[in-house]
Order: sequence, then C-alpha cells, then structure tokens
Amino acid sequence: MANAMLHQSVGTLQLLGNSGTHCEIRNNSVKLIPKGFKVEVGVSKRGIYSSGEGKLGVIRASASQTSVVDPVLAPSNNGIHESRTKSNEVALILIRHGESLWNEKNLFTGCVDVPLTKKGVEEAIEAGRRISNIPVDMIYTSALIRAQMTAMLAMTQHRRKKVSIIMHNESEQAKAWSQIYSEETIKQSVPVITAWQLNERMYGGLQGLNKQETAERFGKEKVHEWRRSYDIPPPNGESLEMCAQRAVAYFKDNIEPQLQSGKNVMIAAHGNSLRSIIMYLDKLTSQEVISLELSTGIPMLYIFKEENFIRRGSPVAPTETGVYAYTRVCNLLSASFSICLGSP
Repeated sequence: MANAMLHQSVGTLQLLGNSGTHCEIRNNSVKLIPKGFKVEVGVSKRGIYSSGEGKLGVIRASASQTSVVDPVLAPSNNGIHESRTKSNEVALILIRHGESLWNEKNLFTGCVDVPLTKKGVEEAIEAGRRISNIPVDMIYTSALIRAQMTAMLAMTQHRRKKVSIIMHNESEQAKAWSQIYSEETIKQSVPVITAWQLNERMYGGLQGLNKQETAERFGKEKVHEWRRSYDIPPPNGESLEMCAQRAVAYFKDNIEPQLQSGKNVMIAAHGNSLRSIIMYLDKLTSQEVISLELSTGIPMLYIFKEENFIRRGSPVAPTETGVYAYTRVCNLLSASFSICLGSP
C-alpha cells in the first residue's frame, strides 16, 4: 500500500510508494514509475493533467489559476490522523441550497421558509459527494430550512462520517437541554450554526408571486430592476446592497475569525446572501456582482491563507473543474492505491 506525502511547499504534491516508486497520473489512470522521477498533476479546463517531469504535483483551478494543496494529509505510520499541510491554510466552502418547492414553481421565495424538492435533495447529496474529501470543522447556514437541509444532506456524503449537529443557542434552557457530555462524541460531531443574517434577501411584496406573471403585470424592465440592480429594492423588500450589509457583517464578525483560528468552514445559504459574501471575498464592484449567478447545489471552494481568500472554482456551472480539484485527484488515488485522506 502506498503512502501519500504532501510536500510542505504550497502547490506541490509527491506520491511515494513503500518500494521507492512514484506514481504518474495520466488520462485518468495511475502507473508506477522509477524512483526519483517527479510528477506534475494539475487541473485545467479539460480536466486533470500531468507531466512526466518538472516540479512536484501542482493542482490548479481553471478560474483563478491558483495553486494549493489538499489541507488533509494521508495516514502516518502511527495510524490514521487528521492534519493540515499548513496551520495557516484552511478551506471555505460555499453552497447555494438545492432546488426548493418554490424554485420549482417559479415563485419569488425570499424569506418564506419552504423545503427542498426531490431534485433539490439530490442536488444537495451530489454537492456533498463533490466536497467529500475537503475537511469541514464548522457549518454555518441561514435560518431557513432549504439551506439547513442542503448542509445536512451534503454532510451525509463526507468521508469522515461526522455527525452535523445544529447548535441551539437561542436561550439558556436551549443550551442546557442540547448539551453533549461525551468528549469522544463531540470529536465526532460538526457544529452547525444558524443565522438569519445569512437568509435570502427579503423580497417584500413579491414573495409568493409567480415571476413570469409579475413581469407581465409590472413589466419586464421593472422586475429585472428589482431582481438585478444593486441598490433598488422591490416594494417593501431588501435590495442586494441591504442584504450585503447584514450578510457580510455577519461573515466578518463570526465566520472569518473561525477561519483565522484554523477552522475549515462550510456555508450553506442563498443566491443573494452568497453573492454578497463573494463580492467581499473577490472584491467585486457593485456592477460586477449583479451579473454573478449561482446555480442551486453547486459548491464553490476558497482557500483562506495568510489573510487572503484564494478562489478555487467557479459558481457558474458544474462543468467547472477547479472546485473539484481536491475530490477528483484524491478519489483517483484512493481507488488505485487505497489511500485514505484524513480520518474515516
């Protein structure tokens, strides 16, 4: 069985067998090559690629061309354990909830609390498969059930098999009644924090209305202005700017400190609250953010390193390879050499 050793330099990967052989990844296959031969592994718009010689393996995102390494090491000779390649490098995963019942009906949903469709459940599970090798220490969701369902379903696919537990901090009694008294159980759990600040923007007088019928009633231009402008709210609702004020403030005050402390974080939320956070992470202008689209159930990955956010994938469509760089490479190696990344 091969041991996987991630090089300590950012953007490098070296695979070394017990016999002293290296492995080469090419055309979705793995073969052993002579000792001392170094392999480059990467992800381009065409998928995983490798070269026969050069620097050690590099994993690149198609969108940002940033090179990083998987923050989880393989087991040591002393047994399976969790570790990070660098204490200052952690993962931030963003997922827009799967399709909801009102998405399916083409209704303005906003802060109305409706669950996922069967398709939405499947999207959440598939999102979980795509991030199953990326470590998750904490989860933040909105207060709405569609985001919470997405987070919980996604984590059922995670290879570490930890249990996601919603933290009830709304009162002292809620805290006391949900107390866990086993340290071992706590280690096998992932806390889930819910926050209304991560809710979808409130669509006011549009909530519950059919989008097509609303466009016919008020005119396509007016409805487009309500939906896609930055600072113009729908009647009695929130603009994207107003949504951004609460979502980004919550991210800065509550989530960013967790990343700074070395925690890997997943956020399951909504199109507009996540657009707001991405605007902050990528330093987008108000004009750039209004053209940003997020598909339901598609994960997006950032690496937080040295107080900077490095985008690893695009939210546009599931065909983008960057966000899956960890999973695709690690799954390929696991299948070929039975390598486990992190604890089961």
